[in-house]
Amino acid sequence: MHSHSIDDFRHPHVFLGEAHDRNERKTWGVIAICAVMMVAEIVGGLWFGSVALIADGLHMSTHAGALLIAALAYTYSRRYVHDSRLTFGTGKFGDLAAFTSAIALAMIALLIGYESVDRLINPVPIAFNQAIPIAVAGLGVNLLSAFLLRDDHQGRDHFEREHAHVHRDHNLRAAFVHVIADAAVSVLVIAGLFAGRVFGWVWMDPVMGLVATVVILSWSWTLIRSAGAILLDVCPDPSMVRMIATRLEQGGDRVSDLHLWRLGPGHLAAVISLVTHNPHAPERYKRRLSGLKGLSHVTVEVVPCPGERH
Repeated sequence: MHSHSIDDFRHPHVFLGEAHDRNERKTWGVIAICAVMMVAEIVGGLWFGSVALIADGLHMSTHAGALLIAALAYTYSRRYVHDSRLTFGTGKFGDLAAFTSAIALAMIALLIGYESVDRLINPVPIAFNQAIPIAVAGLGVNLLSAFLLRDDHQGRDHFEREHAHVHRDHNLRAAFVHVIADAAVSVLVIAGLFAGRVFGWVWMDPVMGLVATVVILSWSWTLIRSAGAILLDVCPDPSMVRMIATRLEQGGDRVSDLHLWRLGPGHLAAVISLVTHNPHAPERYKRRLSGLKGLSHVTVEVVPCPGERH
């Protein structure tokens, strides 16, 4: 007779996204691009005596710092994926990084708004011929970064497209929002600088800064809400809850309690309590849920209903 050890019944708690390694490489690659641009601008600014180049280089350093949060989240979640202290694995590292990054983005937006208001009240001379090429170069770097950090939807089936919020990698999305926000600022800055140079509207530059503040705050708030909901274990997919209940409530079996939350990109956990007159082993109920994509960790409690069994 074959004897089983407890290890035969253990299962892994690896809840990383399918594209974890690829997204990690993407993020480090974009950091390298930003770092090269940052060094080139600061060295060039010091060499040519350009304050604008140095300022943009320092701005790029904050940009690289925000992306570093995302990259380190990927690295640490992979490195500690089997750490037994983490009850449900490292799948939420990315959501924590995204939440942090979104707050940093909001702070950057507020700083842009503060500077814009200050320049509206106290206008400063602008070296248009020098500032425009810098803004254009920054836009190019941001567009390249956004292209590299885009979320690949190819290969996703209909279910994944319908339930994209469950499968979305918030860490990658936060990095993408950072570079897109920077690109949007660059576009608005370029528009403001051109208006200032052609029409003499110096006030257009700070006005564009205020517009950028509103846009970036809106994006950061959306990211804070979506990442924060995951960290607080908000039910990520009410339709999945309904599907689980429908599959389990058969032949008099009734779901008395059901909790569904996200463990990581594309991974959901469910704790379910069933009340029944005719109880079976939990594994039998789990088999009814087979095929529900993304349901990675299921615990079923079976509560016999007092009374005669059928």
